[in-house]
Amino acid sequence: MTVTTQELKQVIVDELTSLGFSFDEQGDLLFPSSDKKAIRHLHKPAKEIKLQESQKWVKRKLPRYQHYFANGYEIDPTSVTPLLIQVNETWHSDLFRLARLLWSLPYTSGFGRRLRYLLLDESNNKLIGILGLQSPPINFPARDHLFQYSEGRKTELVNQMMDIFTLGAIPPYNRLLGGKLVALAAASNEVRKDYRTKYAGRTTEMEGRVLPAHLVALTTTSAFGRSSIYNRLKYNNEVIAESLGYTKGYGNFHLQKLYPTFKEYLESEGVSTQGGYGTGPRRSWQLMRTVLDMVGLPGDILKHGIEREAFLFRLVDNLDDYLQGKTQTPTYRDYPFDDLAQYWKKRWLIGRAERVDGWHQWDNQAIAEILIPTKGIDDDSIDK
Repeated sequence: MTVTTQELKQVIVDELTSLGFSFDEQGDLLFPSSDKKAIRHLHKPAKEIKLQESQKWVKRKLPRYQHYFANGYEIDPTSVTPLLIQVNETWHSDLFRLARLLWSLPYTSGFGRRLRYLLLDESNNKLIGILGLQSPPINFPARDHLFQYSEGRKTELVNQMMDIFTLGAIPPYNRLLGGKLVALAAASNEVRKDYRTKYAGRTTEMEGRVLPAHLVALTTTSAFGRSSIYNRLKYNNEVIAESLGYTKGYGNFHLQKLYPTFKEYLESEGVSTQGGYGTGPRRSWQLMRTVLDMVGLPGDILKHGIEREAFLFRLVDNLDDYLQGKTQTPTYRDYPFDDLAQYWKKRWLIGRAERVDGWHQWDNQAIAEILIPTKGIDDDSIDK
């Protein structure tokens, strides 16, 4: 049964209240606490939906792949040997999806051009972490204020970048700063060479033109405020992740639980919810804005207040000149993955393993408890 306009308005208010939002006397939205526990609580409904939708698949696949998730006693830090594996086979994709469902952020498969990777420990054949890259946002103020794009070529140039949509280490490697290894891997020669191999000569779906298969930069945002993974991330003395400041805290994940209801309401009112290229994040944003307007709630409700730290990975030395059109030839930085992995091992892994002992006790049965919950979703999940 389709809800009325007034009923839907109340449903939205009730959902926001349950997530910790409140309204002042003027009806303006007041944000909940910005600490990590509160932010996880905001993401929880959307995460629960995605995990619940995947339960049959998880129960079928997890027994086949659980041996890839390490117990603490199976890791010898001095023997850790990272491998970077592009997701090309079914088992790669299955393992990537299982790992991604561990995040406290809602599951996403990315959009547009995509590259996905597993990082395995060759010493024990266990999963260290995962990396996912997707098409970048065309408009991203934190990035765009840095550059003067060659006139009329912004879309072409931005599409020679990618956005990191998933990056993180799996327990117990996350406790050994495995996230920094995955972040270093994003900047590796192997990733940009894989990009060239996959997309050389390919036409864009939206504009039907061939773009240069150059991967000149990456962007990303932290999961929660200031990032412990990306900050101070260097290779030798070179900054890998350059902080660009903070986003403004807009999005629609906190209302994703109501999205099916929104679509049903719009269709009952004669508003089309179909879309071609708009079936991604931008389209869902547009539909939610339409619903808020129709029920008489301010668009500021889509401001969730979570400011994420934005980062830029420069993969070429002459990025500014390249984006300004002063040169047509990018000068790539030389970051072989094996060199990055050895640097991470000496710089972070060995010392961390000696200082912190909690990873020894990690039992991989906890993976099953997160992926197949019996009492709802645990907030203590893995984060980018």
